[in-house]
Amino acid sequence: MDRVNVLFAETLRKLRSEKGLSQKQLGKQMFVNHSTIARWENGSRLPDAAMILRLSKCLGVDANTLLQLASQSDESPNVIMVDDSRVILSDGLAVLEEVMPNATITGFIWPLEAIEYARMNPVALAILDIELGTASGLELCRTLLEINPRTNVVFLTAYADYSLDAWKTEAVGFLLKPLTADAVREQLKKLRYPFSTGVVDE
Repeated sequence: MDRVNVLFAETLRKLRSEKGLSQKQLGKQMFVNHSTIARWENGSRLPDAAMILRLSKCLGVDANTLLQLASQSDESPNVIMVDDSRVILSDGLAVLEEVMPNATITGFIWPLEAIEYARMNPVALAILDIELGTASGLELCRTLLEINPRTNVVFLTAYADYSLDAWKTEAVGFLLKPLTADAVREQLKKLRYPFSTGVVDE
């Protein structure tokens, strides 16, 4: 572990403890799995700039304090999930973390936040709810592909009837809720632009 990782890890642990948050509680606020927080705190992985900004808001500290201690990491593919249900989002993130241990997995409730993240980070896989409140997952798909045409977009919905509309976009797949590990693994075999998921026997 190099000095940057050590300094960032120690600072993050200290700030989290001062807020009285567990790794699991901070992970829920950040919409990342608690194991991602653990990796940041043991120095095995550094968050990128977008996640550092989100950390600063959750911990109530100036973003520059954290940005000075860490740099962007491109060691793992960026995977995002967008769903306006906090419960579905949290459960889905846990499934994605299990299936893709090497990926940086981030959840979003608001489509605009997902778009902002995609502009700052190359997104390898985007799993999108089709109905996002007043917004449309179909429109979000088009925007993400305008930002990065190599993003694999997979739609997630409780309604199979939406599949026809979904296939009119450049999406590569369609999954029904609730998200399961087996369904994700099968979908990963069909990606237009494959990437490493960290699974040894992939």
